[in-house]
Amino acid sequence: MADNPLAKLGDLTKPATVLIEKISDAVGGIFKPYQIIRVAKAEAEADKVRAESQIQITDLQRRAMHRFLEEEAKKQSNIEGITQRALPLLDENAAPEKLNDDWITNFFDKARIVSDEDMQELWSRVLAGQANSPGAFSKKTVNLLSDLEKSDAELFAALCSFGWTLGNIVPLVFDEQDSIYTDNRITFNNLSHLESLGLVQFNWLAGFVRKKLPKVVIVAYYGRCLELTLPNDSNNDLSTGKVLLTKAGQELAKICGSRPIDGFFPFVRAKWAAESVVSREVGSAS
Repeated sequence: MADNPLAKLGDLTKPATVLIEKISDAVGGIFKPYQIIRVAKAEAEADKVRAESQIQITDLQRRAMHRFLEEEAKKQSNIEGITQRALPLLDENAAPEKLNDDWITNFFDKARIVSDEDMQELWSRVLAGQANSPGAFSKKTVNLLSDLEKSDAELFAALCSFGWTLGNIVPLVFDEQDSIYTDNRITFNNLSHLESLGLVQFNWLAGFVRKKLPKVVIVAYYGRCLELTLPNDSNNDLSTGKVLLTKAGQELAKICGSRPIDGFFPFVRAKWAAESVVSREVGSAS
């Protein structure tokens, strides 16, 4: 087991140490302090069977045992990889000791079959995010994530690149046929697909509106803030396009790896200006 990456990490921060111990307790013997032993146990058990059994092992049984060990080794490698990637993402004030054992068990039951490096990175952000802020990711969201293909995750990140902060994250898709969207894979079919996955609500007919807003509202796009001055003293409406994120979508939007779209900030300002919304940039969001 000398190739275990967790054994090469050296001194760990307290949150990282606690997270590893918490995972070990919840999953049931997957870790020793910084060393994984599940595959070693499986190998030892196989040796014991061969030594003690008086029944000759058939070729079929031998192939089944070999397959089992290979599958367990692969799953173990995935668990180690995701855990290792999560450790540097832990905040100084992370509270992994507050993680629910059932959540951890469910998480690794799904994560152990994830071998793609980009998807492992996404899973590691979920694990670290839950340790940094217990409750940030529900079991339902973890289960939804386990059903996503890599292409689904990439498409969702592309959508979140249009996300503005209006209290929560809102992808501002005003007209999915506009080139700024289609050039970035945001089309009617792709939005319908994301809706079928449970990540968004897509109201392609009427769209969505924020209601009962005050005269002045602050919104932000990747750290750039706009102060909106709406027409009325109170009870204002503000169009927010055709897409809303579901609860699971909101949770995953924070860690999906999206990036701002060039030109989208002035694009949105112009859309709202056409609705008599006056705006001015007021600095950056903290």
